[in-house]
This record gives sequence, C-alpha cells and structure tokens, in this order.
Amino acid sequence: MTAIIIIAILIIAILVLLVSCIKIVPQSMVFVVERLGSYYQTWENGLHFKVPFLDHIAKKVSLKEQVVDFKPQPVITRDNVTMQIDSVVFYQITDAKLFTYGVERPISAIENLTATTLRNIIGELELDHTLTSRDVINTKITTTLDTATDKWGIKVNRVELKNILPPAEIQDAMEKQMKAERQRRESILRAEGQKRSQVLIAEGEKEAAILKAEAEKQSAILKADAVREAKIREADGEATAILKVQQAYADSLKMLNEAAPTDKVLTLKSFEALAKVADGQSTKLIIPSDMQSLAGLAASVKEIVTDKKTEETK
Repeated sequence: MTAIIIIAILIIAILVLLVSCIKIVPQSMVFVVERLGSYYQTWENGLHFKVPFLDHIAKKVSLKEQVVDFKPQPVITRDNVTMQIDSVVFYQITDAKLFTYGVERPISAIENLTATTLRNIIGELELDHTLTSRDVINTKITTTLDTATDKWGIKVNRVELKNILPPAEIQDAMEKQMKAERQRRESILRAEGQKRSQVLIAEGEKEAAILKAEAEKQSAILKADAVREAKIREADGEATAILKVQQAYADSLKMLNEAAPTDKVLTLKSFEALAKVADGQSTKLIIPSDMQSLAGLAASVKEIVTDKKTEETK
C-alpha cells in the first residue's frame, strides 16, 4: 500500500513537473532559453516545452517600443552657460540574444550614453542656438545612440529633449530682452501706423485739393463759355437788327427812287427828319431868320398832306 502511494505521488510530481515545463510565449514577447548555462535558443510567441533540469529561461524580453524618461542632466554651452536638459528616449529591442548578453544594465548604459552625447553636442552650440535647435539636437543624438546600441540588439527610434532649463538669472535676462524686443516692435509698428495715417491724410487732402481745383477750373470754363455764348448771341442779335434796319432803309430808298419823288415829298421827308431830331432832350433847334421861308415850308407841307388825303379818298 505504501509503495502504491509513493508511486502515485511520483506520478503526480512528474505530471506537475511536465506541466510546469510547458511554456506559452505571448504576443510581442520572446524568451531567451539557456541549456546547461549556455545560450540555447530564443522562443517566439506560441507553445514551447522546456526540458526539466536542463533548460532555463534566462530572460523574458518585450519587443514593443519602450519609452524611458531620463532625469535632467547638467550641460555647458559653448558660451559657458550651464543648463539642465532632460531627455526622452524611444527604443525597441530587435535582438533578444544581444540584449541579454551584450551589455549589463542596458537602460543605464543608454542613459549614460545619452548624457555624454548631449554634452558633446551642446558644448558646440551657444545658448541662443541651443534654444532654437531642438530638431537638430534630437537628430544628432538619435543617430549617435542608434549606431552605438546596434551591438546591444537595441534600435533607438528617436530622442526628444523635453525641457531645456537655463539658470534663473539667464531666464530673467531673456524675459527682459524679450520684453524690450516686443516693446521695440510695438514702437516701430505704432510709428509706422502714424506715418501711414499721415500719408493717407496728406494724400486725401491732395486729392481733395486737386478735385476742388478741377471743379473750379471746370466751373470757370463753363462760365466763360456761357458768357462767350451770350455775347455771341447778343452780337448776332445786334448784327441782325442792324442788318434789318439797313435793309429797311435801303428798301425805303429804293422805293423812293422807284416812285420818282417830287420836291415836295423830299421837303416832307426833311421835315420828318427835323421832327425826329427835335425829339431829343439835348437837341438844339436853330430857327431860320427868314420866317417867310419857314411859312412857305409849312404851306408846302400842308399842301402835300392835303393831296395825300385826296388820293386816299379816291
């Protein structure tokens, strides 16, 4: 009975041992296996069986991209300014065997390599250039680390500088410089605005003066044209009136010539002319001393008027 119990215990122990030797490697993981203390093989994801007492899982390695945030490192720039810079490294294990046997404490090795590389790069730059060259610094550190960690089975994908902290007095000086620069830009912009405003006002006044002068010129031209047109019309009217008067006078002379006027008719016309002359206020009449001639002239006029009425009656 005792032997049966011992056998059962041994069977159970063997089953437990065999079950414990069955290993399942999850996705994105690899197991580095040693046999008798030496590297044997690398298990990828899936079901694997470990030989009892011979095989040993030396290291479980994740193949995912990993992020390591290193503490700030003191670095000195080319112009002797000490600043604190902390970095973030993104890396991925590409060879589990090299990662296991290539370097002791690989993360610490990456941290120290990042610090020394960062000091070398920053030492060649001045403060202002350091603050504005993050991309250049990141690229240089990434290239250096990636080359150095190849033999460790690690690929450095990228390195980012998270914070660049210059000394407090430098920060204060930079803030004052930035404030002074902004004030200078503000003054320049204000002056340019005032200049532009004055130029626009002057251009507006110039345009207004030009338009006013053009309007006055056009008005003067129109007035001159109107006066000239009025004078032309007035002159045309006077010329037409004179022409008509002269034409009427010529026609009357022609009619008199055609009618063969007698001495009596001519005497009557002379009398009418004398009467018109007498109408003027400043006209002086000289009465002939020979009153008999004047009486004869009046009798002739009377006779002519009578003869004219008789002809009209007939």
